[in-house]
Amino acid sequence: MKTLLFATALATTSGLVFGTMQAASALTWKWNYSGNGIDAMGTFTTNNTPDDLGFYQILGIRGTRNSETITSLQPVGTPIPGNEPFNVDNLISLSSQQLTGDGFGYSTSQGNYASPFFASFLPTPGYLEIFSAPPFIPGFQNLGTEDSELPITFFATIVSVPEPTSILSLLTLGALGATSVFKRKQSSKFTAKKLKKVL
Repeated sequence: MKTLLFATALATTSGLVFGTMQAASALTWKWNYSGNGIDAMGTFTTNNTPDDLGFYQILGIRGTRNSETITSLQPVGTPIPGNEPFNVDNLISLSSQQLTGDGFGYSTSQGNYASPFFASFLPTPGYLEIFSAPPFIPGFQNLGTEDSELPITFFATIVSVPEPTSILSLLTLGALGATSVFKRKQSSKFTAKKLKKVL
């Protein structure tokens, strides 16, 4: 009986631990945007729980922009070089407005930076991309000829959702295992009694 209780407790603990670990898993998204002379696409990883407004936090990025490899995500709360003081928040949503007014930012293999965002201030609100290339002159009013702020179409969707771990199934497996152990113990006791009688 003690073995059964121990195995059930172990299964319950394991289920809770593995259930918690699974809840912390990341989501994978596919994203792309395009505009006049702009073609960018790739994947995001985000946390798996949206905030109160339905936005997920982007944790990582991979992809290309006009054949340049994306090398890193701009840290939250900082601006891409040449677009100060506009900090990115790296948030993404499944709603019709997928980016915030702060957007996300990234660097490319050629040393350039880009930041797509939702421009609610436009007569017809929509997405824009700020592109910044060396030499970087601080301040958004100092866009050089190598820089741009252009309208884009943007789309992102979740492509990989972690499978939720069923604590119930773990408990069931644990209970079955415990029952099996308990039955084996009972069976060995029965066999021992039979042997005593024979002797």
